[in-house]
Amino acid sequence: MRTVAVNVLAFGGGFVIMSLELLGGRVLAPYFGGSIYVWGSIITVFMLALSAGYLLGGYLSLRRPNLRKLGLILIAAGVLVCPLVLIAEPAMSWIFDQVEDPRYGSLLASLVLFMPPTIILGMISPYAVRLLVKATEESGRVAGTLYFVSTFGSALGTLGTSFYFVLWFELNTIVAMLAGALALLACLAFAAGRTE
Repeated sequence: MRTVAVNVLAFGGGFVIMSLELLGGRVLAPYFGGSIYVWGSIITVFMLALSAGYLLGGYLSLRRPNLRKLGLILIAAGVLVCPLVLIAEPAMSWIFDQVEDPRYGSLLASLVLFMPPTIILGMISPYAVRLLVKATEESGRVAGTLYFVSTFGSALGTLGTSFYFVLWFELNTIVAMLAGALALLACLAFAAGRTE
């Protein structure tokens, strides 16, 4: 049960990360367009945030790791995703007025809007690896399996968002759905962690 739960959490985390990254282009487009500068800014911020999240998740996993703590990580990510609905437009409007160059404007907007939730989302995978590693000789297999599951979730999040969600739902609805998905994943983590 624990292994299945952790894999589902890793899958969900990957799904939300890529869905949020794709939505980043839609969020920034009204102010900064859809140029390579904008996408370069979004991808750079997500890569930096994930790097920081991987590092923090690895360190956090050294202190009595358990599923309840992973649930708290998921709740924190959901809490940081929710404000995007409220602050995106005023933040981008202010940045657009202050920074004339669309390269740096889109970079700053990406940092403000997407860095905090993506750092927390990046903590999921290394923390999940630590939860499942029982012996050092199996660490490579466990890490490989979890990164496969997480990346597979990312691929489905990419396709789901770009092919369907943006056609069916408004941007704010998709963001709210992602926050809700993180809350459901947190509930799964708490439920699976009751036996620990």
